[in-house]
Amino acid sequence: MASTQSLLEQTDAPTDRPRVELDVRSLGPPGPLQRTLEQLAALDDEAVLVQRNDRAPQFLYPKLEDRGYVSDTVEQADEVVTVIWRPSP
Repeated sequence: MASTQSLLEQTDAPTDRPRVELDVRSLGPPGPLQRTLEQLAALDDEAVLVQRNDRAPQFLYPKLEDRGYVSDTVEQADEVVTVIWRPSP
């Protein structure tokens, strides 16, 4: 499993913001989607959410876009990491 910092460097996500990690690999659908949206609602707009999953969250992407978030996904052999953040104003 790659470090969070090395994963962030593979994305366009800001690296100077606070970040929160959310591991949803053990959850079956729709758990990862629900947990991620709940976590985002509770986070400060400056925070970056790092979601660790066992698959690409295809149903999450349009919901993120609808809510004004940007995301970038890095697929690894043992996990899929999606980094989610709000763009700077």
